[in-house]
This record gives sequence, C-alpha cells and structure tokens, in this order.
Amino acid sequence: MNPVTNPFAPGARTPPPELAGRDDVRETIRVAIERVRRGLPRKSILMVGLRGVGKTVLLDRMMDDAEGAGIHTLRIEAPENRSLPAILAPQLRQALLRLSRNEQAKDLAQRALRALAGFAKSLKVKYEDIEVGFDFDPELGLADNGDLEHDLQALLETAGAAAQKAGTALVILADELQYVEEEELAALITSLHRTAQRRLPVVLVGAGLPQLRGRMGRAKSYAERLFDFPEIGPLPPEATKLAVAKPASDQGVGVT
Repeated sequence: MNPVTNPFAPGARTPPPELAGRDDVRETIRVAIERVRRGLPRKSILMVGLRGVGKTVLLDRMMDDAEGAGIHTLRIEAPENRSLPAILAPQLRQALLRLSRNEQAKDLAQRALRALAGFAKSLKVKYEDIEVGFDFDPELGLADNGDLEHDLQALLETAGAAAQKAGTALVILADELQYVEEEELAALITSLHRTAQRRLPVVLVGAGLPQLRGRMGRAKSYAERLFDFPEIGPLPPEATKLAVAKPASDQGVGVT
C-alpha cells in the first residue's frame, strides 16, 4: 500500500478511517438528545471502557452529529488537578454566546451569561483555577451563593431555559470524567436531576474508565436512575473485519 495514502495511522485519540461497530450506541445517544430537545423524559449517558477502545473518538463523532442536527454542544475534558467549574465555565460561555444570537432566546441567554458571571466570581476563591471572561455583570442572587451544588443547578437551569426558548438542546460532552472529584460529581448529578425534573433540554454524554460507574454511585446514590452506562469494548469480529477491509478497499487493496 502506498505509504502516503495508507489510511491506517494508529494514534492516541485519532479517528479511525472507518468507525465500525458503534452504530447502536450512536443511535442510543441520538435518540436521547432528540428526546431532550423535545422535553421528553430521558437519561444522560456515560460510556465506560478501558483506554484505547475509542470512547473519545465516539464523543467527537457524536458532537459532530449533534451540531449537524442544530444542537448546541459543550466539549470538555477533565484532566487531573482541574476543577469541574474551571473546565465547564469557558465552554458554557461559548455556548451561551451562540444562543444569545438567537432572537427568541437572546434575553434568556444573556441572563444565563449573568448567572455565569456570578457563578465564576463566587466560586473563584474556592476553585482558584477558574478563568473565564465576563460579558455581562452578575445578577445579584443568581448562581452566586458560593456553594457549587446550588450554584451549578441555578446556572444549568438558566442555560437550559435559553436552549429551550431557542428550540434546541444543550449537550455537555465530557471526557475522562473519572478524574472529577466526587463532591463535584455530586453537584453535576444534582444539577442534571433538576433540569430533568423541569424538562429543560440539558443532557450529559460522558466517557470514562470503568471505575466511573462506582464513583457516580458514591457521589449520589440515585445516579444509577439518572444515567445509562453503555460499555465500550473491543469490536466484534464482523465489525473488526469491516474496519480493516473497507478503508483498504477504498485504496484499491484487497484483504484475504
């Protein structure tokens, strides 16, 4: 095979030339996102699996799928030694700025940006790694108590209301969630529970190592009722064959 056009170039988190064998989980997530946009009951989804099975590639592909369907996404990664507010705030700001360009959702999106300003200012002392630009002054009493669980709930509620007004959904795509502290996971779970109760279009699609399931349960005992945990493992034989044979065939190479 020509080394220049060879489609196979394995690497960490690089997409394969053929994303085979993952149609079921992609469809599950597509349905969940579409249900949340329509205000119907749904669960957030956390993919779990060992390193190298393609969880990050799936998250990126599902972000493309969602954006193509008019959904607003936040793509975050939770590295070690970074707080959840620090990685969430800048991406949420970008999503809210996009929503603020929608005439129907403009006022609610701007209110959510004021909530974000209060959220970041009130928690900056506790989480010293928060760095985010402020487009509006905070609204007194909105997401500014300095308590992560209550403030994140208020913030996602206001953001969800803006997305609802725009006729879209807000999808948080989060990788490496096993690194988030359990106290912060608890705040995230509580906030998603509240938005689900209010039928606001906010949903989490995440990924992490197998221990993530246990960490979520320890953070909040009712987490298992709020999330589905599909396991991402090795491809079955037929999907493995397709993943190898189709890209080779596209280059005029046969596989026996």
